[in-house]
Amino acid sequence: MRTRREFLASTLMAALAAPNVFSASHYRIGITTNTRGGWENDVWLSFREAREAGYRNVESFIHYFKDFYDDRADQLKRKMDEIGVRFVTISNGNPMEMHFEDPAKHDKVIEDHMRLIRFIKKLGCEHLKINMGPRRPTGTTDEDLKHMAAALGEIGKRSADEGIKFAVHAHMWSQFENRREIDYVMAHTNPKQVYFVLDTGHITMAGIDPVELTRTLGHRIVEFHVKDTKPEHRGGAKTRLERPDVMKDPPFFPLGYGGVDFPAIKSHLDKIGWRGWLTVELDSSPYRAPKESARMSREYLEKTLDLK
Repeated sequence: MRTRREFLASTLMAALAAPNVFSASHYRIGITTNTRGGWENDVWLSFREAREAGYRNVESFIHYFKDFYDDRADQLKRKMDEIGVRFVTISNGNPMEMHFEDPAKHDKVIEDHMRLIRFIKKLGCEHLKINMGPRRPTGTTDEDLKHMAAALGEIGKRSADEGIKFAVHAHMWSQFENRREIDYVMAHTNPKQVYFVLDTGHITMAGIDPVELTRTLGHRIVEFHVKDTKPEHRGGAKTRLERPDVMKDPPFFPLGYGGVDFPAIKSHLDKIGWRGWLTVELDSSPYRAPKESARMSREYLEKTLDLK
């Protein structure tokens, strides 16, 4: 006959193993706060107002924190504590070298990204999300993809040694945008060293169904950037979106507009026992203050997806 301790231990193990036994606490919620329309020029205002809108985790870009880079991470942490927020991660960007497709620049690409990895580690971040460099008019070639995968693989290997997951973000109008490019990079990098950030808005506008890509990549996804699109783009836009003026003709919206099937995404994540970040992202907020758009997305997460 089992002891009470043995019974409790076996019950806990069974619950952890069961794919359909899942708690909302496995999801961590954050928001990217460089929203055009009021937050883009004042990162501290964006953090304060995100906190007022109900968020406790924020994501941003390295250029906002040049005064703290590299050896003033403790001062930055204290400033964040005063506001009452913590970092999801800090993304790459100018003035970093981001020409992953150019092997002549790989040493600098790797050096710059390892510097950022060591910095965010001091801030308690567990993964680095990166964008690739700007897309050339001729697009990304097979040779480009070969060089990009090589650089990503090397950074991923070194990042793993630092205990930080390294994740690449597919983004419209960048070197890394469409399904062909995603499939190549994922197939030519180590799945335990190079992870993926699935941006529901950019994936949809690249003509990809974010629900299907979620099912395909599964646990290789460490973070979602969650934003919505127009209902007519549900399942993947039929034509490629040229870069718009996001304040006059925004392609992305607060959650609930209907272009992304978020319940289906969450249903699959529940099924596989996924753990990671759901980071609300509002590239622009031309019709209302960013704080109000952030609140709308938070209410959708709470009321529709039952995430507190």
